[in-house]
Amino acid sequence: MSHTVGIRQTQKLKTRQALLDAALRLLEHQSLSSLGLREVTRAVGVAPTAFYRHFDDTAALGVALVEEALGSLHGVIGAILAETGDSEARLDRSVELITRHVRAQPAHFRFIAREQHGGVGQVREAIAAQLRRFAEEVAEALAAEPESRGWSEEDLLMLGGLYVDHMVITASAMLDAGPAGEAQVAEVTRRRLRLVTLGRRHWLDGTGA
Repeated sequence: MSHTVGIRQTQKLKTRQALLDAALRLLEHQSLSSLGLREVTRAVGVAPTAFYRHFDDTAALGVALVEEALGSLHGVIGAILAETGDSEARLDRSVELITRHVRAQPAHFRFIAREQHGGVGQVREAIAAQLRRFAEEVAEALAAEPESRGWSEEDLLMLGGLYVDHMVITASAMLDAGPAGEAQVAEVTRRRLRLVTLGRRHWLDGTGA
């Protein structure tokens, strides 16, 4: 009996992943708000009723795609920024990280870039929640550094948000630029992040305190 249950569970997971993969392919050419569940199930070769065994609707599928695209990155950027050593090297590693993920999952990041301000509210909220989590993780990592002495939690969260916003902008720019323009986008991002870092060092000098 347990063997049979295990086979069924494995098949269920395979079907769920097939639905996600098919939706992602279809979303290369349209927005989530225009995607029909029949399109997705037809692409997978299952009955439309099978869709509801995995997702309540296409919005729920979109939320699952957000988790698939961004969930694995949690903790990684914050960990890089929390490393001791040269700040330039840490920024370089952050840019390398986002470059590597955009190369590996261009369709996922294209989906995020389109749907971040798209027409499906649940998906917009899911993306915003993920980005807030990133900002909080980065802020927590930065709080442990000597340069953050005297900073308020609010200002650290603002700084974390700046780093995260630049990473999102970078991912979108790399998608637009393609492989030929990737190096230029990465260099512009490094310069912008250096500017943020320089500003951080002097934030408490004036009205920032």
